[in-house]
Amino acid sequence: MAVTELHRITTTLNKALDYIQDPKKTDNTLLVSGYACAPETAFHQFNQTKRNADKKNGTLAFHLIQSFSPGEVDYETAHKIGIELADKILKGRFQYVIATHIDRGHVHNHLLINSVSFKDYQKFHSTASTLRLIRRTSDMLCKEHNLS
Repeated sequence: MAVTELHRITTTLNKALDYIQDPKKTDNTLLVSGYACAPETAFHQFNQTKRNADKKNGTLAFHLIQSFSPGEVDYETAHKIGIELADKILKGRFQYVIATHIDRGHVHNHLLINSVSFKDYQKFHSTASTLRLIRRTSDMLCKEHNLS
């Protein structure tokens, strides 16, 4: 199964977006996608959603990392699984940028999720149950794709 971690971004959203979209890590950005935002302008789009909701303080985004075992999955499949994971857990309510990194011995996805929903302006809540849901969903998708 893929290993998942979830972290809060509270001060450096622009740096986090730059890091996950690094062309050297993402096959020259071929493995970067966005939902309800363009990866190149996600920083401004995330912030506009927060302004619209009048929720500019606190957590700016969440950084979800999904790491696969070495040699277990090809780049495109890992990216597809990451998108499926995001779509299942976020249910179309939150903007996100996903980037699949191929610069290490293992393929891994970085997913930056806006902390505020562009649909209903509610905040994303990161709790122990949220992390369990993410892990269960990731495990289910790995099984569906015949991964360990």
